[in-house]
Amino acid sequence: MAAAEAYFSAHDADLAEQFLADGHIVFPVEDRPALDRLRGAVAGLAAEHLGEGPPREAGEFLNTIHERVGAGNLNTLRLAIFNGINDEDWLRPAYFGLARGALETLVGNELAMQRRINLSIQLPKDDSSLLPVHADVWSGDSPFEVVVWLPLVDCYATKSMFLLPPEANREAEARLGEFSGRSAEDLFRSIEPDVEWLDIPYGKVLLFSQNLMHGNRINQEPETRWTMNCRFKSLFSPYAEKRLGEFFEPITIRPATRLGMAYRLPGGFKE
Repeated sequence: MAAAEAYFSAHDADLAEQFLADGHIVFPVEDRPALDRLRGAVAGLAAEHLGEGPPREAGEFLNTIHERVGAGNLNTLRLAIFNGINDEDWLRPAYFGLARGALETLVGNELAMQRRINLSIQLPKDDSSLLPVHADVWSGDSPFEVVVWLPLVDCYATKSMFLLPPEANREAEARLGEFSGRSAEDLFRSIEPDVEWLDIPYGKVLLFSQNLMHGNRINQEPETRWTMNCRFKSLFSPYAEKRLGEFFEPITIRPATRLGMAYRLPGGFKE
């Protein structure tokens, strides 16, 4: 029997090997006009919420939003943009198109996609938007999911997110029992020497396994972080608490699968 790698192209085999080794990949978006449209729409919704006209330069406007809004009003702004952008019927196909090839190689070509795409905004020096170290699979996500994490501005150092590489993650998970009754901060301090801060400039996208510990810290950079994230999984892989039809929606059901799902054996046969 041929090894599984024999069925991959050289490019796909390399991508798969990298993902398995690192738990993530960072790559240029596959549809730059769609990314620019998405960022422009987010910036426009933000400006509208703040009673301003359309920004002349979306990236600069988003990077400096902390000059216009404080931490106390941040979630109201975020929810206005989140609801507005998720009401656009082009959003989810466009978001999928940013990473289509990588998703089909690493996850499958029959996919389920999160129904609402998340938006995160982190102001400089603000401790109200922190995501303590965690792995999504610990709290109701399927281990078969991946996250497509999209920066709308350049993300670097503490303006980005951290991820614990697979080998260090396995070692840390083996010791999790030691942290019973202790805080997420205690856990972070124990893994801090091993975490990787991801440098993801605008125009690139991150795809990572949410089985790995990750999170963010206080943004110590002079700019605001804007990111979006969405989960994808193979349509027929096991689900956890986040179910198909509730949290996930099928997006790429192939014709043979549609025929098979619709088929009913005719009656009248005798065994």
